[in-house]
Amino acid sequence: MEIKSLSYDLTVCKVRSMEVIDTHADFYFIGRTDEELSLVCRTEDTPAETVEREDGWKGFRIQGVLDFSLIGILAKLSGILAEHRIGIFAVSTFNTDYILVKRENFGRALEVLSSAGYTVL
Repeated sequence: MEIKSLSYDLTVCKVRSMEVIDTHADFYFIGRTDEELSLVCRTEDTPAETVEREDGWKGFRIQGVLDFSLIGILAKLSGILAEHRIGIFAVSTFNTDYILVKRENFGRALEVLSSAGYTVL
């Protein structure tokens, strides 16, 4: 399985309303529940007004389109990283899964996954 590294820094934050989100940006995830409105975006696209924010994330995705019948892909990746004490923030799309790790753990995360047999692009 191939892992594609993202070249940009990411921010995870909470915002008060959709109006502050740049929906024309080329990379972002929005999650809305009855308790919060969360945003993952490139750091340079982070709204000026956030409720809370955490910078310093880097990410990678599982390359290609994952069939919904595939089981345990994210669990296996997160398990490998957990064994090496690397925390994650995961986001899924219709096509694939994205895993974010803190910048200081990013290189080691890719090395660990490469050692486990994943191809890092």
